[in-house]
Amino acid sequence: MIKALRTPDERFEALPGYPFAPHYRDDLPGYAGLRMHHLDEGRREGPVFLCLHGQPSWSYLYRKMLPVFAEAGRVVAPDLFGFGRSDKPVEDEIYTFDFHRGALLALVEALDLTDVTLVCQDWGGLLGLTLPMVAPARYKRLIVMNTGLATGEQPLGPGFEAWKLFNRSQPDLPIKDLMERASPILSEAEAEAYAAPFPDQSYKAGVRRFPELVPDRPDAPGAAISRQARDWWQTAWAGQSFMAVGGADPVISVDAMQGLRAHIRGCPEPTIIPEAGHFVQEWGEPIARAALAAFAAR
Repeated sequence: MIKALRTPDERFEALPGYPFAPHYRDDLPGYAGLRMHHLDEGRREGPVFLCLHGQPSWSYLYRKMLPVFAEAGRVVAPDLFGFGRSDKPVEDEIYTFDFHRGALLALVEALDLTDVTLVCQDWGGLLGLTLPMVAPARYKRLIVMNTGLATGEQPLGPGFEAWKLFNRSQPDLPIKDLMERASPILSEAEAEAYAAPFPDQSYKAGVRRFPELVPDRPDAPGAAISRQARDWWQTAWAGQSFMAVGGADPVISVDAMQGLRAHIRGCPEPTIIPEAGHFVQEWGEPIARAALAAFAAR
């Protein structure tokens, strides 16, 4: 049995812009004893928008996009283990590329999601972009923002290396302060909401681990499956794509996103939001509307 913490429910009360009801699965194969949280909003007919967050965020990141997507269909926004309202294993070593990826694959299967629009950013993309090739019939559209596929073939870059070093120096990562710096448009209450799942350092093992899990060499865990995914997106993807890029991201540049676009078959030129940083979903409502309009026009 994996030892895990569960954030008290009162930490999630009255968060600004987040009135959504929680939903849980504690029956994912291979994850006995762990409870995963996801939002499940909108109507059951129409497309499914599968919204995947990264580090150190959680489903709160999608609060501005979710109402737009809910007008068009069903929105499923999980919290990865270690984040949000999902259980948080306390041992850093539990968290691996395959641990997270397997949980997402299991959730998609358990909910039997079809006609999926994959919406991803940061680790939501590093993991999420490896999912559709497993069950391509489930996935029809892609909305991709400030992320990549970590194939281990290229240096991760000075921006990421600086973030990795900073993260190592902060075992009790100050999430509120980090989010305020990364997204100056946040109110203080919104920045505090990002930190709500983490009452103290003992809840942050998953947060600490993520930068260490990015594949940085060809034989690193997750690198081979990421290369397979890259090839699949380039040669086999037949769905619609929309890319939005925060132009002020110090970690993932516009050029890096153009490099990713080159590997996504049929992906149009990106929509660039010059003032947006890494957490581009904070500018999410117009991005969501632009994506839906682009899909409808094709």
